[in-house]
Amino acid sequence: MVAQQRFLSLGESVFRPNQSTNAAFQISWTILRVVAGTVMIHNGLDKLANIESFAQAYVAYLGLPFPITLSYMAAFTELIGAPLVALGLFTRPAALGLFFTMTVAMYHHIKVAGLSIPYLELSALYASVFLFFVVNGGGRFSVDSLIAKAFGGLRASQAAGKRVSLETTFQLSGDPEAETTQSAQ
Repeated sequence: MVAQQRFLSLGESVFRPNQSTNAAFQISWTILRVVAGTVMIHNGLDKLANIESFAQAYVAYLGLPFPITLSYMAAFTELIGAPLVALGLFTRPAALGLFFTMTVAMYHHIKVAGLSIPYLELSALYASVFLFFVVNGGGRFSVDSLIAKAFGGLRASQAAGKRVSLETTFQLSGDPEAETTQSAQ
């Protein structure tokens, strides 16, 4: 029972986004999440269109091992993680993978062109947006938020059931002081 409570509590905290009661903020948060996730998908498709070329031009150029494998990992992180971010489902882990992919892209741009803003701007913007979602989650209007509410509801109903069970047990065991008073009469 304790392990189940801990699991439900952990599930609720993992999926629960940071909360703000400001509706305009929550709506803009949702728009940012949907737009960033949606426009990121094409990057994964572009990588898969010619994976060998991408692996040579980007991954091998950085001196990283297994360029083809890492290229596929980057492509699938973008193809799977970006729609998850757009939906607000498993937002934090998906955004974390996308954040790391964008930091590698930023490193590549710095190695190729130095600290040139035109080369860095898009990957830096993506990285900062995905970092925002790593820290804050998907927002109130996300699938994660619904899952967190479900975990919270299960945890609350389980706690209420445990309380009722304890009260019933206490009532069935009887109050020893009351039994002594009734026996004396």
